[in-house]
Amino acid sequence: MGAKESNLSQSAATQAIQSIEERLGVVLIDRTQRPWRLTNEGKMFYNRGKDILEEYQQLELEVKNTYDEASSLVRIASIYSVGLRHMDGYLKKFSELYPQAKINIKYIHPDKVYESVLSEETDMGIVSFPQIKKELQVIPWRSEVMVLACHPDHPLAKFKKVPFYHLSGEKFIAFDQGFIIRKEIDRFLKENRVQVNVVLEFDNIESIKQAVEIASGISILPRPTLDREVQTGLLAAVPLTTNEFFRPLGIIHRKGKKFNVNVQRFISLLREEKGEIQREQESGGNFR
Repeated sequence: MGAKESNLSQSAATQAIQSIEERLGVVLIDRTQRPWRLTNEGKMFYNRGKDILEEYQQLELEVKNTYDEASSLVRIASIYSVGLRHMDGYLKKFSELYPQAKINIKYIHPDKVYESVLSEETDMGIVSFPQIKKELQVIPWRSEVMVLACHPDHPLAKFKKVPFYHLSGEKFIAFDQGFIIRKEIDRFLKENRVQVNVVLEFDNIESIKQAVEIASGISILPRPTLDREVQTGLLAAVPLTTNEFFRPLGIIHRKGKKFNVNVQRFISLLREEKGEIQREQESGGNFR
């Protein structure tokens, strides 16, 4: 009666059945026939018991899967400038909310972010001025106002809002050509009829800020990326005469990508927390 399948000896199985019969006060197996047969009560007990066992096994599986999902990995690729201070805050809060979750984040060149997402080496990417590609889905995240970054002793640092024409002829620290953000800054300057003197080019914001710190020139950068330097007095961040120049940030992922529960949670956290940063960097005033 299934003793072998249950990894029990025949005598142990027989004793177990007899114990159940004594407890229920009914006969489950008709032993007067050969081979033995289940009585009506035995059939009822067997069928319902089988259903209960299957439900229990399903429950165990669901609980285990829930734990596995809760501890599942979140793989993120991000451009350099989004990380550092602000992303670290998101990661800390996420770990506090979901301590079992694991996050793997790498900061890489913008082109590499797209490659990583398309190849599914990562679940999601964070980029500025997100490109529209047929294989990708873009989730708008937040917009960062662009400001003038200069040395605190630079003449432009005294302005509450710097007029465009004061930028003309200035030594300018730019992103490398080919970067989307470089193209957008060049377009913005051209639209406002400003011609700057590009003296240095870099592939990341940190290097640009360091060049501005030693008074090699000015630059135009996203306001949140200047927080630390402004607070320590290393740089001034001066609003432009228009607040219409923003750096949009987007979350990208491969179309049709099925996220595990923790990737969904992390994206939700990013989108829920964007409001506070948005209000801070759009509040206006002199950021020096």
